[in-house]
Amino acid sequence: MNILMTGATGFIGRTLVQRLQQDGHRVHAWVRDHARARKLLNPQVLASESLTQHLSNPIDVVVNLAGEPIADKRWTPQRKQALRSSRIDLTQTLIEALERNGQQPGAFISGSAIGFYGSQPPDLTLDEDSGFAAGFTHELCADWEQAALQYRAENSRVCLLRTGVVLGKGGGALAKMLPPFKLGLGGPIGDGRQIMSWIHLDDWINACMHLIENQGLAGAFNFTAPEPVSNQQFTAALARAVRRPAIFRVPCKVLELAMGEASELLCQGQKVVPRRLLGSGFEFAHTDIQDAMNAVAGR
Repeated sequence: MNILMTGATGFIGRTLVQRLQQDGHRVHAWVRDHARARKLLNPQVLASESLTQHLSNPIDVVVNLAGEPIADKRWTPQRKQALRSSRIDLTQTLIEALERNGQQPGAFISGSAIGFYGSQPPDLTLDEDSGFAAGFTHELCADWEQAALQYRAENSRVCLLRTGVVLGKGGGALAKMLPPFKLGLGGPIGDGRQIMSWIHLDDWINACMHLIENQGLAGAFNFTAPEPVSNQQFTAALARAVRRPAIFRVPCKVLELAMGEASELLCQGQKVVPRRLLGSGFEFAHTDIQDAMNAVAGR
């Protein structure tokens, strides 16, 4: 199949590109920086800054993963607008271009995040039909999903990927966590009770392929492992994987001073389970946090 991707040069995107090519698909990557894309992607990927050029070919599936990192800067008004534009505006531009060029891919698979549910109590289990707590993360994800749902073509479907904390080598959440933990300087955040809903990168990739290949699947899917854990459990598993103690607790007050409103991503959480993925027959390879940490960060 011809698959058009955004976000192909990101941590998840690069791995998905490799899998798609291994499975014999032809990947078209709509990128912002062609020179950077050429360094990160292999020559067989058709990378271009021109969306029109990509749409000169019949596209079978769109995988829309583009979006500025949400946790690397304070959420100033300007930063919030950049986060929205890189997700919502880009998705709208993509859909308008598909319609303008007469393209009707059979599937429009679009990124989202478990931030859709907002910050929730640690004892409240959330599936795809659960409610939400108001806040910036919910508004961002809800508007992103609504933008994707504007894609309407005959015999087509939209899948929304509500992704949790992705654990994989070479990037993602662990990229910033590993250095202090390897030095024995890691530890829980706040009281450690906030829930971290995580997923191993391999399971994320397999779940995305599951949605691409199963034409009867549409709607929102939680991309999280079936067994979410507390921040205390998460950090303990990482510490065991790198064989270091995890005794340096980080007060949330410190993070609030450093990160402002964005500190809620670390100090609060949500207990999310993948009910619809499991119900569709998908099987996770990594359901235990310690096994996942050992696979990603273990010595």
